[in-house]
Amino acid sequence: MKIEARGLVYDATRRPAEERIAFFTSLAILDSGTILCGFEVGPSKHAPTATIRLCRSRDGGSTWRELPFRFETVLDGKPGSLAAGEVVEALPGRLILFATWFDRSEPDRPLFDPVTEGILHSRQLCAVSTDEGETWSAWRQVPTVGLAGCGTTGPTIRWSDGTLAHAFESFKEFDDPRPGRHAAWLVVSRDAGESFSNPVLVAQHPEHKVYYWDQRLCSGTRPGEYIALFWTHHLGQKRDLNVHIRHASIDETTAERLPVETSIPGQIAAPLLLNDGRLLAFVVDRHRPGTMKLWASGDGGRTWPENDCLLVHTHEERAALSQGLENIDFKQYWEDMGKWSFGHPAIRRLPNGKVLLAHYAGTPDAMSIHWVRVVA
Repeated sequence: MKIEARGLVYDATRRPAEERIAFFTSLAILDSGTILCGFEVGPSKHAPTATIRLCRSRDGGSTWRELPFRFETVLDGKPGSLAAGEVVEALPGRLILFATWFDRSEPDRPLFDPVTEGILHSRQLCAVSTDEGETWSAWRQVPTVGLAGCGTTGPTIRWSDGTLAHAFESFKEFDDPRPGRHAAWLVVSRDAGESFSNPVLVAQHPEHKVYYWDQRLCSGTRPGEYIALFWTHHLGQKRDLNVHIRHASIDETTAERLPVETSIPGQIAAPLLLNDGRLLAFVVDRHRPGTMKLWASGDGGRTWPENDCLLVHTHEERAALSQGLENIDFKQYWEDMGKWSFGHPAIRRLPNGKVLLAHYAGTPDAMSIHWVRVVA
């Protein structure tokens, strides 16, 4: 694997203060060849005024134009912020964007409550575009029946038969005094996003000792099959484990088979299955110096040869962090997540067989969205 070209989707250093922090990166390759890149933007990470933006490329990712549309952040009279911004082409020319809305009625409340360890009240939303992202419909709520503390966690999957699956995780809400019970989920649509199933469990530790955070999924070889990678944190050991993987199907009735550990160190990991059968993983690793690497497996994710790994980005973290690699304080770790200045890998296969990557990186006062094109 080798890097062919790289550049910026969104240059935060040229933006006003309220638009200088961009993260939560997403990519979508449309049937027309057009590429959309979504991200969250605001004056700080998880700011009460944060929203989502889209940029579009029509030359394979070499140049980008920010789309003018501005998404509504007030729902039912309540002010809110928006996160994520995952786009999928449900039908040719019909796009669906998924996002998470957080209630900002009390703007002084942080996203994460260090006392209860819950997160702000949220809703999962979707909107539709038929003009490649120029305009979008009003928001519609995506049901997450029986779950609370939910947030979008990565790309929406579309299989060859048209089935869609929106990925998110659940935890607990801000004022809930009960212990958190983290889980990774999908809601499935078989009618191009008109309706959604009840949540389908992807991963949850039976004793709630391990959290399978920030799932990123790609479709498998047959409709309904998927490969999921997880940022995996062990509460009892107070440390992150290596990236975990799970092969499964939306047609399974249970999620009893837990994700298994890989040899890949790091946190968020985005998978992509190539036509030749290789499985790629674009991974952020917060060792010092921090890195973003593209790993490759020729055996479905059982082994990941380190000598085949491609270094995509090296990062010297300048944020004032409180947690290291061991003996992690869970509450303080959440504080650090709001300070990190690089990460959120996204990966997509281009029509010409090459691979497009996107991530955010910068300094604590200006985080931009980067693209990288790779010959895999």
